[in-house]
Amino acid sequence: MSIIAENTRRIIKERGLKIGAVGKQAGYQGKTFYNLLSGEKVITDRDIQAIAHVLKVTPNELFGINNFHQGA
Repeated sequence: MSIIAENTRRIIKERGLKIGAVGKQAGYQGKTFYNLLSGEKVITDRDIQAIAHVLKVTPNELFGINNFHQGA
């Protein structure tokens, strides 16, 4: 399983959401979203953008990169 899939699953679980509902909101039909999260389908740039948009996170958060600002 990819780091993106792992983080997506974690965020969905932490927020008490349903995988199927998130997939539907991101524009996936049937088992396509489940296949992305299980590693059966490759996650593309478009997928990352769609998932991040629905979960209201940055793509970096899906990659496990914490965003922070350094003081000047």
